[in-house]
Amino acid sequence: MNKISPKKLLHSKWTAATPRNKEKHFCIIEVEFDEQGNVLHCIIEAVYNQNQYDIHWRELKDPQLWRVGWQ
Repeated sequence: MNKISPKKLLHSKWTAATPRNKEKHFCIIEVEFDEQGNVLHCIIEAVYNQNQYDIHWRELKDPQLWRVGWQ
């Protein structure tokens, strides 16, 4: 399991375990928090073509889907 702190999500780098459409490396470009500090909204951007996707930040904890950093 990947360890993630919601406060350190912004600008973090990720590698998709199974790339699609040549999109392998990603960066978190937007994170929105509520008053209690819970993540409401997270956007990840592909480095290859700058496509942006909404993602539930807890999906990043699954090592079968994501790896920390660019590998």
